Amino acid sequence: MSIEQLQQRTRRHFFKDCGIGVGRIALASLLGNTLTDPSRAFSANNESPSSPHPTHFAPKAKRVIYLFMAGAPSQLDLFDYKPKLAELEGKPIPPSVIQGQRYAFIQPDAAVLGPRFSFSRHGASGAELSEMLPHLGKVVDEIAIVRSVHTDLFNHSPAQLFVNTGSGIPGRPSMGSWLSYGIGSEANDLPSFVVLKSGGSLSGGAAMWSSGFLPSTHQGVPFRSQGDPILHVSNPKGVDMQAQRDSLDLIRRLNRERLEVVGDPEINARIEAYEMAYRMQTRAPELMDFSRESKGTLDLYGAEPGNPKQAFANNCILARRLAERGVRFIQVYHSGWDHHSNVEGGLRSQCAQTDQASAALILDLKQRGLLEDTLVIWGGEFGRTPMVESSVALGRTLGRDHHPQAFSMWFSGGGIRSGVTLGQTDELGFHVVENPVHMHDVQATLLHCLGIDHTRLNFRFRGLNFRLTGVEDHHPVKEILA
Repeated sequence: MSIEQLQQRTRRHFFKDCGIGVGRIALASLLGNTLTDPSRAFSANNESPSSPHPTHFAPKAKRVIYLFMAGAPSQLDLFDYKPKLAELEGKPIPPSVIQGQRYAFIQPDAAVLGPRFSFSRHGASGAELSEMLPHLGKVVDEIAIVRSVHTDLFNHSPAQLFVNTGSGIPGRPSMGSWLSYGIGSEANDLPSFVVLKSGGSLSGGAAMWSSGFLPSTHQGVPFRSQGDPILHVSNPKGVDMQAQRDSLDLIRRLNRERLEVVGDPEINARIEAYEMAYRMQTRAPELMDFSRESKGTLDLYGAEPGNPKQAFANNCILARRLAERGVRFIQVYHSGWDHHSNVEGGLRSQCAQTDQASAALILDLKQRGLLEDTLVIWGGEFGRTPMVESSVALGRTLGRDHHPQAFSMWFSGGGIRSGVTLGQTDELGFHVVENPVHMHDVQATLLHCLGIDHTRLNFRFRGLNFRLTGVEDHHPVKEILA
């Protein structure tokens, strides 16, 4: 045997050729594991890694639509009304409140900024909402509002990563990837994890839908809201579907031969990617055909296919269509909530783009019988300060800085008790004083609704067992669970 041939030999060759059955024993052991088994990227019978897998207990939800408001909406102007702020507007915030705090762009002793909008109560639940959320007010009895969320990070990129991956450091698997890996998907011809974007760039970038150290077949797939959902999904001229199928069959055979030699799990991911792309070539055009939606549905969302100004509304309809087709995790990102200046004008603009469609998504899912097993989540990466941000140098006035100590989110659908408002902040909206909910608790709640014990969904990487919710003591938020 030549030196080159020896260099190609691996331990897998020994297990294959030694004749004592070690390879068969190892395979049987690996295939016997459950939600913590990295080898599940492909099973011996060529089952897709995204095929449905058993859960730890009976799930209330089958899928998630996460409406992520990138930039951090001001909870004080939307969900958490504080009359004391109006009373103290223009005065320095008490030193005892802000002791030891750090901020990105303002001094801790900045003046108080009162609520920019009026609030009123809605529905049988009497939930208090800003005048900027009139449509959400109509469905408020279908949601649970949590006003006591807090997080560990106060700059956008790491905080967005923390929400989406459980860590402020790039390289960890995202929520959708964990779900795809843990329980697979009910969609045969679409990815298990789809990403939709509107409103501009995202500080956290593509790392927010990365599969991290999980097999890459579980990473999020960004879709476009108009035209081909994915660039180059159509065949080039001169290549028909039969030629495409023949080519893929040959490539699959070659990849499987290589897989038998080296056992690289990324070869499994490549095989699955080719097959998924082929299936999507027939499914994707139908998915994007909004002509099948009634005028009533389009008007409900305020959607206009092809109009970039209505991108969020269009994406909400697309999210519902993806949910109908069995996609496990649909991440809808909408940027533009970072209001360091003119928080009033910024919120007027953003709420005009998002409030109607967010509420319509709840109504539409309910009337189609999908809300009962679809978990919908709305929120950003942190909150905004009760103090004003103003800077002549930066050209900023009447804005709010980053505030990780307290912010608001809402939840609806599968596994969620509707008509609930949970948590309290102090009279200035600064600190949580009742029912604190850490972002890892939010992630644990999401997993719980889909039948997963967050402490048991692990992946061993570089000698450590990783999980979405970290190693601290976190729990699902039982007060909002149905």
